[in-house]
Amino acid sequence: MASDTVYRASTTAPVNIAVVKYWGKRDPKLNLPTNSSLSVTLSQADLRTLTTASCSASYPSSDGDSLLLNGEPSDVAGARTQACFRELRSRRAALEAANPSLPKLSAMPLRLVSENNFPTAAGLASSAAGFAAFVRAIANLYELPASPSELSLIARQGSGSACRSLFGGYVAWRMGDKADGSDSMADQVAEASHWPEMRALILVVSAAKKGVSSTSGMQQTVATSGLFQERITKVVPQNMDLMEKAIKEKDFAAFAEVTMRDSNSFHATCADTYPPIFYMNDVSRAAIRAVETINANVGRTVAAYTFDAGPNAVIYYLEQDTEAVVGTFYHVLGEIDGWKQASLKGLKPSMSLDGGVASILKSGVSRVIMTGVGEGPMKTDDFLVAEDGSPVKR
Repeated sequence: MASDTVYRASTTAPVNIAVVKYWGKRDPKLNLPTNSSLSVTLSQADLRTLTTASCSASYPSSDGDSLLLNGEPSDVAGARTQACFRELRSRRAALEAANPSLPKLSAMPLRLVSENNFPTAAGLASSAAGFAAFVRAIANLYELPASPSELSLIARQGSGSACRSLFGGYVAWRMGDKADGSDSMADQVAEASHWPEMRALILVVSAAKKGVSSTSGMQQTVATSGLFQERITKVVPQNMDLMEKAIKEKDFAAFAEVTMRDSNSFHATCADTYPPIFYMNDVSRAAIRAVETINANVGRTVAAYTFDAGPNAVIYYLEQDTEAVVGTFYHVLGEIDGWKQASLKGLKPSMSLDGGVASILKSGVSRVIMTGVGEGPMKTDDFLVAEDGSPVKR
């Protein structure tokens, strides 16, 4: 029977790590940022969210919409999630009104099942991948004709940085200046294929949930940091211009300098918040010293650190400099999980880190993730909801 039909669509979506950071909101309700930002989309082979969106007239309307995340029920009653549901349903309802032969999917309860292949809420941009997959999966289910930029307007309302995860490669989120947020969206600066040699080594310092959430941290910074105005009016606009130029020209030295300076600037405003916010710790600082040592020993900039709202170090480098960068860290952290053995063949550590730095890294890094620049969301036939509407056991 048609009423028993379970409609399904699955997508994967990537993590992105900003090299020019988003921090601060000019409109918290609409998730409008105080500054533009720019990120690198990372490979989904290593970091991705898989989400299946389904709907059916057979789903009890009393149950409402639901989300199962990593096997656990997740709350969908929050204003951000509801804003995404509303916008997607509205677009589907418009299609149904224009074509009465379409099934009335917009009136059916939604069941979403989602899983990450990385720790959630640990400073690894899980909300970016999560909301990008959430929005893209429902858009696919509803067969919406929206472009990634249009969908980024919706994903942004769920999680600001999620708008960048709707594209692969190198992605800018333009802050916009309209009060309704209609011009605050993402666009692609360059495809992954433009600069495919970009790599990232992530040192996972703590898989525990962070102490101060990004949302509350931003509000505190906007309200109390004296450095913040300088950052949003001068530092970030300049960094955006320099970063776009560096990416277009594939100038790693310039890319690296802007990446590290912007990370430092962001964390300086966090420290300038009252009371201060410290997302980085001793292990994070040891990673910075290690990067400085590598660059000094090579005699040019081959590695760039950046830290989001958490202690994990993301270290960008080019494939041709794998030996200098990965070789040095592997020499210290070789016993930790996550290394890709195929990438390590023949690597010789060309330098040693300071004993104190090496000791802190050894005791504080729990795993590594080796990855690189990658593509945007991908449609898949890997379903987390069975044809009868039940969650697939994996």
